[in-house]
Amino acid sequence: QVQLVESGGGLVQPGGSLRLSCAASGFTFSRYYMSWVRQAPGKGPEWVSTINTGGGSTSYADSVKGRFTISRDNAKNTLYLQMNNLKPEDTALYYCTRATSLSDYGDYWGQGTQVTVSS
Repeated sequence: QVQLVESGGGLVQPGGSLRLSCAASGFTFSRYYMSWVRQAPGKGPEWVSTINTGGGSTSYADSVKGRFTISRDNAKNTLYLQMNNLKPEDTALYYCTRATSLSDYGDYWGQGTQVTVSS
C-alpha cells in the first residue's frame, strides 16, 4: 500500500532553516508528481509546493516563494523541502502527498511532521 513518511520537522527560531524529507513506498515514485501541504492550528490545509516526475518543473505558493525549495531523488524514492528564512506563520503540520499535477493537494497523505517557528 502507499506509504509516505515525513521527517525533519522541529522547533526553529525565526530566520532559521529546516529540511524536510519524505520517504515513499508502495507505488512507483518516479511516475508521480509530489506535493507538500501544510496545516496550521485551527486552519484548513494550505498547498505549499509541487514537483513534477523528473524534478524539472516546480510550483510554489506565493507565501513561500523564494524561501522554500522542493526537490526529489527518484533513485531513493524521497521527496525534500528545504525551508529557509522561516517565519512564525510557517508554523504548521507539514504533509507529503502524492499528486497528479502541479498545485495538486494529492490523493495520499503522510502522517505529517511538525514545524514550529518561535523565538
